Amino acid sequence: MLNDAQDTVRALMHASRLGVDSHGIRLTRYYCDMLTKGGVNKSPSRLFEQTAPSTGRLNADFGLAHSSSYQAMREAINLARVTGIGAVTVHHSTHFGAAGAYALEAAELGFVGLVFSNSDPAVALSGGSQPFHGTNPLAMAAPVQNAKPWLLDMSTSSIPFNRVKLNRSLDLPLPAEVALDSEGQPTQNALAARFLQPLGGLNYGYKGAALAGMVTILAGILAGADPDPLMASTDQAQKGEKRQNVGHMMIALNPAHFVGQKNFESGLAVYLELLRASPTTSADKTLLAPGDKEWAEYEHRKKFGIPVDRDTELFLEIKY
Repeated sequence: MLNDAQDTVRALMHASRLGVDSHGIRLTRYYCDMLTKGGVNKSPSRLFEQTAPSTGRLNADFGLAHSSSYQAMREAINLARVTGIGAVTVHHSTHFGAAGAYALEAAELGFVGLVFSNSDPAVALSGGSQPFHGTNPLAMAAPVQNAKPWLLDMSTSSIPFNRVKLNRSLDLPLPAEVALDSEGQPTQNALAARFLQPLGGLNYGYKGAALAGMVTILAGILAGADPDPLMASTDQAQKGEKRQNVGHMMIALNPAHFVGQKNFESGLAVYLELLRASPTTSADKTLLAPGDKEWAEYEHRKKFGIPVDRDTELFLEIKY
């Protein structure tokens, strides 16, 4: 249980340090509720099975997902050291927080990391009036020569639903075309929002819905987890009414087995230099690669601290 707590704190602090507040320490209450009410297994017996030279499966036994996810990525890395690629699925898992935490685990060891996770229905199909897919995040991290890793961490929905909950706490409106009310109508009222639009919004949501389906196939069905429409909700898990069977996919790619470690990292550095020097539409505009904003926020928060929304602050004060 100690390792579970340490890994959970590590994943939450990853998000809070990089400015992903929707998946940072504000989720402390959610995980505490699941632990006390039975939404997760306090003492899981996780089981990893290598199924082929480059593949494996991890049964998370309904424990906190952060330890399972770090373990699955470490197993994928171990496979990739030998064969060049490692792919490990996770089943009987739960909400794992920010996907980028586990992709970064690979990049910091010199590997390219890919992460996928399905989740309970919270996102409409393009033109749909009811939730069907989960927010189904995907992440990728890659090592860069003499620099912080390239880091992509995104949901396939317009925004994560935890962003809706955060805006409720902060009493802030939502951006346009990201959320729907109980009648399936667009709303910017965080209190009225019941589910989300897929990435791409009203006109191009079919792209986000297709990506969500891809994640469902890779992280859910291929892993033996529940497909999104059949999965128990996060609210049910938080109340201890029913455990979720969430699925993840962790992939590690070893550059040494492809173009070579040095060539990959230096080549990526050249690519990023070209990207950031690309012409802009205005003189005061700065072009950023995935991760640039987050790493800048990391440096800022290292100096000035991590802001905490009032609801989380009150919970931590009362609880601890």
